Amino acid sequence: MHVLTILLSVYFVAFADKPVTGNPALSPRALEQRAKWNIPIDELDYPVNSAYIDSLVAYGATICHTSRWMNGATCTLSDSAAEALSDRPFVRFIEMTRDDTQANMTVKRRSLPADIPTGDLQFAQKLTDRQLALYNLHPLHEAGYYGQGILLTVCDGGFMGVDTVPFFRHEQELGHYDFTDDADDFYGYTGNHGLCCLSTISGVTGEYSGAAPEADYYLMRSEEAETESPKEMDNLVAALEKADSLGTNIFSVSLGYAMFDNDEWTLDYSMLDGQTLRVSRAATIAARKGMLVCVAAGNDGNNDWHWISAPADADSILTVGAVGVDSIIGAFTSFGPSADNRIKPDVCAVGVQTALLKLDGYVRKGNGTSFATPLLAGMAACLWSALPDESAMQIRERIIRSADRYGNPDTNQYGYGIPNAYAAYLGLTTVMESPVNAICTKYIQDNNLYIIHNGKRYTILGNCW
Repeated sequence: MHVLTILLSVYFVAFADKPVTGNPALSPRALEQRAKWNIPIDELDYPVNSAYIDSLVAYGATICHTSRWMNGATCTLSDSAAEALSDRPFVRFIEMTRDDTQANMTVKRRSLPADIPTGDLQFAQKLTDRQLALYNLHPLHEAGYYGQGILLTVCDGGFMGVDTVPFFRHEQELGHYDFTDDADDFYGYTGNHGLCCLSTISGVTGEYSGAAPEADYYLMRSEEAETESPKEMDNLVAALEKADSLGTNIFSVSLGYAMFDNDEWTLDYSMLDGQTLRVSRAATIAARKGMLVCVAAGNDGNNDWHWISAPADADSILTVGAVGVDSIIGAFTSFGPSADNRIKPDVCAVGVQTALLKLDGYVRKGNGTSFATPLLAGMAACLWSALPDESAMQIRERIIRSADRYGNPDTNQYGYGIPNAYAAYLGLTTVMESPVNAICTKYIQDNNLYIIHNGKRYTILGNCW
């Protein structure tokens, strides 16, 4: 039985410098991928100064986790110790990231799946097929690309039951990590939001298939149950760094931060510029270190705060909005652009009445950019499986250029629109939306004009430009 955590004050302590000594904090897989894509090893790949960690402990700190990218540590501290540390020469700044405020559940919004008719297996199959067909994934599946060879990380708030349900291939889970203060029961009380998200990638039953059921994956938890605080953003930084060290190819996170239990920490829209917040900078660093980072845009489109949340504002990632299988945007999808006027969301996937699995193994429907994001990540895994020599940024570019609004992006909710997996595989670029339907879009490649329809490419004109 889980006992509620006693909340303690938490601080992020930023260090003044970092010596580059010893070995980089990267696994053999990560090192191999850095070499493959000519990504240099630099200061960010080395751990923080262990002597500084020892100094924090000497002041009574309990270390939650460190950050090599942000060069600091998250730790519990007494207020008096925090004040004393602020004057030490090795401390650049110190910032409280959690107090003893309990969670305000109006802040911690999560989309809740709704039942579809029990036992309607044909309907379940049709629903599943339609959401994969929307971004034309079936041709890649038919060619045998189901995400094999790709390593994903799914980061969320709870994975209750993932270790026991029969619809996951458990040998494909390579491990799990908990960056919260509730590390006693990873698969237990923490809720099944993460299970639902994972099912859209890896779940398989007689009536259901996730987008990339042959990809391997790690599970990570960064969301805390008893609070909504900036510490959770630093937990997510730690998860991104760990995923990088493991050699993760695709990182899918259906979490976002804007409002907190303590109103003093609530973000201002101007902070969503990809540079101000540590978690957003970390998402960009992860992308530039070779990871394809997929982040939910958020579900605040109908609320007073209707903007995207952090780290959806990060640069070089894929921020994902929610549409239905009819290609119409979910009104709840959070609005862009970023504060520095970059297009957000970047792309969209099915997040309105998404088909997913819950603990009982039945297909359910759920709403939220939470579910659109892993669906998009699963599509990306299949695409990357088909093009294993390409880099994360090349895969990202293919996805964006294939999207149905690439030629005329929407700066509010659609972004570049709905990608076409098969067009992305072929390297086609959308030049205009077709009025015919969502899977008949015009593309340009090598001065030829094509359409992709039902998984087949047709030449309209040769040498047309």
